Amino acid sequence: MQDFDALLLSRQEADTLRAVCLPDGAANKKLVGKSPAALLAAAGLAVPPRPPRLLIAEVEANDPWVTCEQLMPVLPIVRVADFDSALALALRVEEGLHHTAIMHSQNVSRLNLAARTLQTSIFVKNGPSYAGIGVGGEGFTTFTIATPTGEGTTSARTFARLRRCVLTNGFSIR
Repeated sequence: MQDFDALLLSRQEADTLRAVCLPDGAANKKLVGKSPAALLAAAGLAVPPRPPRLLIAEVEANDPWVTCEQLMPVLPIVRVADFDSALALALRVEEGLHHTAIMHSQNVSRLNLAARTLQTSIFVKNGPSYAGIGVGGEGFTTFTIATPTGEGTTSARTFARLRRCVLTNGFSIR
């Protein structure tokens, strides 16, 4: 990832950035959607001459970078012993929200096991997360999913409230 302009943060840098980006374990709304350079600057960290496209940091499984929906270009990396440990951790971290999971593997059996185990509305296999909303992936583009109610991805037609107006007796086109 570093070969493609991701910046690997030290643990101390990740801690400093977390304090600014995820105060009290929730995303700082002023920093949502900001560039990696803007996040570094907001935290008082050095911005490299060539601004990074992504910030990466090795963290523990219970770190807010892992458990919080941050909406920022920060990718936490958690080391685990093997695939089974990774799947168990993913299931725990996902907290039964059934939202989105992304996995890269050449082992189709593992991809299928993860999809069946996690039961998310969107499961992206061997692609970027945005493929799950239809960008360069399958289906129509959608920026919302109705996960808690089980409907899955929404479209302009299903997201809008369907309405019906009926007049009986008193109007005729004959």
